[in-house]
Amino acid sequence: MQMARSAIESCIATMPDVVDSEEVMYRLYLLEKIEAGEQNIRDGKTMSHENVAERFAAKWQK
Repeated sequence: MQMARSAIESCIATMPDVVDSEEVMYRLYLLEKIEAGEQNIRDGKTMSHENVAERFAAKWQK
């Protein structure tokens, strides 16, 4: 997934002056996943809580 430079810059701007490279990668990964989830919501690719509960119940009650 592609991210806007401004989103990356604002993520990095909130970090301390000295930060581990793994922390940077982790935060960018989280940002990417959050943006993907928000896009799924905008696209209507979601399930209701009731639907999820029904699917889990059907799967685990066998």
